[in-house]
Amino acid sequence: MTVFDNRNDDDGTADGDRDENNSDGHDTYGTHDAHGVANDGTTDEASDPIEPATIAVENCSLSFGDLSVLEDVSLTVEPGEFVGFVGPNGAGKTTLLRLISGALEPDSGRITIDGVDVHAVDSRTSSRLVSVVPQDTTLSFSFPVRDVVEMGRHPHRSRFSSPTRADQEVVDDALERTRTAELADRPIDEVSGGQRQRVVLARAIAQATPAMLLDEPTASLDVNHQLETLELVRELVDDGRTVCAAIHDLDLAARYCDRLVMLADGAVYRSGPPSEVLSGDALSDVFDATATVTQNPITGTETVTALPTPVGVGLGGEGPATAESATEHGGDVEDGDAATADHRVHVLGTGPTATSALARLEREPGLALSVGPVVATETTAETARSLGIEPLEVAPFESLSPAELTAFEERVRDANVTVVTEGVFESGGMGTESLLETVDDVADAVVVATQDEDRDGKAAIAAAGDSAVWTATPETILEAVADALETGIDGQSTVIGAEPGPGLETESSAGAAEEETRSTATDGGSDSSVVGGSSSGSDSNSNSTLR
Repeated sequence: MTVFDNRNDDDGTADGDRDENNSDGHDTYGTHDAHGVANDGTTDEASDPIEPATIAVENCSLSFGDLSVLEDVSLTVEPGEFVGFVGPNGAGKTTLLRLISGALEPDSGRITIDGVDVHAVDSRTSSRLVSVVPQDTTLSFSFPVRDVVEMGRHPHRSRFSSPTRADQEVVDDALERTRTAELADRPIDEVSGGQRQRVVLARAIAQATPAMLLDEPTASLDVNHQLETLELVRELVDDGRTVCAAIHDLDLAARYCDRLVMLADGAVYRSGPPSEVLSGDALSDVFDATATVTQNPITGTETVTALPTPVGVGLGGEGPATAESATEHGGDVEDGDAATADHRVHVLGTGPTATSALARLEREPGLALSVGPVVATETTAETARSLGIEPLEVAPFESLSPAELTAFEERVRDANVTVVTEGVFESGGMGTESLLETVDDVADAVVVATQDEDRDGKAAIAAAGDSAVWTATPETILEAVADALETGIDGQSTVIGAEPGPGLETESSAGAAEEETRSTATDGGSDSSVVGGSSSGSDSNSNSTLR
């Protein structure tokens, strides 16, 4: 039975069962071939270590009729390397895997594994070089799971020979490594899709090839088994296998692959370490998606966050722009992308709220953004850089220098709106008092944004002086900024806020400030207003100070 050979004749027998130079059907490559297989088709009793192999794809093109699927693709996968193929549906990932396996033959070009042209040898030989875990693992017959895994040993045995003790040991090991040993006696058509995926992976492990190809190996698996599977593949790579896998989940690809090859329209768009391949511009060009790429604080690898399409709240302009693209410290815009921006927004804060607000605002046409001060390794700074925004970076655990405070003041002064997030009030460090005093002194309009939509913004009102106040969450930040800009254009400073943590206080208590806002809102003595929060205002004659 040779149903799992990489290529078969129309009658279902492997090409390797017939050799024009050997009438008994055995391969003739000397006493042993390069991967420990005796020339009588049987495996050595002792299992030899798997020698890593190089996969080389040289100028390969393939068309189906008038449809060009791959165009002049070249790449090299080094021995013992785990390379992930990423790209949108239809980019050519699966087709490229099938070319490498020998299942498809290119119109032009050449593919070698360990120096052997996979299209110039019989299927038994190619099946000793490369094993395949396909995306569709459905089988036509109700074989026991153990028999399915044992099929991986067929390229290493003569056509009618029985499994050897060494074969059985390899099969047992593959079942154990994939946690499918308890399924060994069950029919393959009576296990779940995820279990079947692991059984087919076990078969590929038992095939003991120097190269392995996987097409969406985690597609049918739950989260736990996704990680188990890729951890196992990583172990196989560390043991000496060369692996290529088509992976849709970009976070998993970045976490486990040594290198990524991004395909687009049948060609290699970019190749390199995940940190170089996964970028905002690449995701925009290839996936037609807006996303931020940051470093996962737990794994230390790249994580991709897709962003929604701009809601178009009417801020104007022809596209996103950054203030830093036109001036080093947020000064007057003279040229560059920011020259087309209608408004400028500065984001002050760190953490999830600041990061989310920054990412959402960047998508809105007509805004030039700046951010800081932030520590270079913080997620907010990494997100800013991935969006093309150069943050005002400062050293961790140190007070702000006069130059840094001046740079911050310039950014706030030049901004139409300054967004302040709860991270500023919660941190209590990095010169928070000076930063808030600067915002209070020079900002045209202030937005205090918070994750908690239940907060009513009363403390923000106390700090706002003669300002109108909106409450906003990251989800409503665009609408809030649009309202602030519209009000600011009419000559009224604005604050979009929510109740902050320690550090935002007036010289009077928060309770007194609240009482003042009730009275002024009642007698109309102030031009303050509240949008999206409590109907409160602040005394127009109050002299509140951010501290």
